[in-house]
Amino acid sequence: MNTTSRFRTNGAIGALLDEYEKSISELIEVIQDVNTSELIAIKDNKTEDKDCRSIQTILTHVVQSGYTYAIEVKRWLGESVNYKDKVTLTSSNDYILALKEMFVYNDTLFKDHPNLSLIEYDPSKKILVRWGQRYDVEQLFEHAIVHILRHRRQIERFKQL
Repeated sequence: MNTTSRFRTNGAIGALLDEYEKSISELIEVIQDVNTSELIAIKDNKTEDKDCRSIQTILTHVVQSGYTYAIEVKRWLGESVNYKDKVTLTSSNDYILALKEMFVYNDTLFKDHPNLSLIEYDPSKKILVRWGQRYDVEQLFEHAIVHILRHRRQIERFKQL
């Protein structure tokens, strides 16, 4: 991962990637001391969202979702790529590695498509994602960043229970 003193210099794409990477680094900081029993402990048994019952289910969801954002863009660009399956891991270290790999996958999207247009004003040309909303690339990656932040906060709260 980048150090906080080094910034990408490719404009808006660089800013999105820097902030995405920063959000993942902050999440990693929160989970690095989570042991296996804390990882798998059900912290919310009342939620109907199976992705939000434990730190493990949240992290599994976050990693898979992180791949989905880049895959949605690739599919929008006409590439034939399948969605990643959720993979349940058994340690915080495994999730840390998975988060880093997921970020590299997203970073590679922009390296492979350096002229990718971030903004699309025509709603009919926006990316229709599998959960039914439409985004341009910038909006989708802003969503990706906030998605990490929301789940980081949720894990911080779970750690206090």
